Amino acid sequence: MAVRHYTLDFSLSTPVDTASVVPGLLCIFHEQELTETIHDTNGHGYLATFVGKNGRLVILRVHSHGLVTIDLQCHEDDNIAQLDNLLNALEKKLKALLNGSITRIKRLPALVRGAKVDRYWPTADGRLVEYDIDEVVYEEDSAYQNIKILHSRQYGNILVLDGDVNLAESDLAYTKAITGNGRESYAGKEVLILGGGDGGILAELVKQKPKMITMVEIDQKVIDGCKMHMRRTCGNTLDNLRGDCYQILIEDCVPLLKKYVQEGRTFDYVINDLTAIPISTAPEEDSTWEFLRLILDLSMRVLHPKGKYFTQGNSVNLKEALSLYEEQLGKLSCPIDFRKEVVCVPSYLEQWVFYTAWKK
Repeated sequence: MAVRHYTLDFSLSTPVDTASVVPGLLCIFHEQELTETIHDTNGHGYLATFVGKNGRLVILRVHSHGLVTIDLQCHEDDNIAQLDNLLNALEKKLKALLNGSITRIKRLPALVRGAKVDRYWPTADGRLVEYDIDEVVYEEDSAYQNIKILHSRQYGNILVLDGDVNLAESDLAYTKAITGNGRESYAGKEVLILGGGDGGILAELVKQKPKMITMVEIDQKVIDGCKMHMRRTCGNTLDNLRGDCYQILIEDCVPLLKKYVQEGRTFDYVINDLTAIPISTAPEEDSTWEFLRLILDLSMRVLHPKGKYFTQGNSVNLKEALSLYEEQLGKLSCPIDFRKEVVCVPSYLEQWVFYTAWKK
């Protein structure tokens, strides 16, 4: 069973006089038949817990520097109206007791912890986002990762890999950005897609009648899930591994790239949809950075002299990691130029950086 966690905070302009505040609140807790336990804070304000017969738990903390916090935890099926009445009574009483010293009151929506359907996912820069997710439509553990497809009322189905939001059916902006935002013509061209198991890039590019798209995706289970539950993104392109102008290879892209280098094969476009730029700013110690550098170098070796390389970057807020990535672009086996573009991807709820690179 899930637990609902409510919070109520009072920020004050002056230190709190515990002796004048706490007694005035106790009657409210007693009316709710909550049993009080006072805890020793070693002189750092006041801390008490109040436990009810129905499993409710209230934590009252009066911080001596000027902050009063109330945390209320209860079972998910508890009476919401009663809980609102309790929080309303505490807020009204504290307003009266702290009159004149309140600088801000903050009451957040309840945080649901331990629910069957997880609604909370972090942004790339570490902020917590609550999505309107109401159903898990697909979940599998492959040899490579945990795969979830979650349904959001606002964004449609969302592909989540190892806890990382990858793409939602609403995120055409992502697909457009990683393919050049309409500035490129793929007609009659040879295209290599690294990753892209959601099928979004493939579905967009086949509309332009390229000569051939080779998509290399290591995880068949990602494709299996997306062709069933992400059809607004992939259409019918994932139904078969081969079409009139595309082929999908289920294998590791690194050995294949090395093979293409040895054969001297080149592509007009290479689109890297494998992974975001690592958040770590210590590339020498992070194997993800080593993998990224390897993919970059191999991709440039199979890129036609007049071709272009596209990839996602990361959150615009991760400036150090983005800067470090741009340093890597200057360390490849051939000199390159690049540009970047910032795009708002709907389900990411943050601005995202995309890169285009080409040989000098």
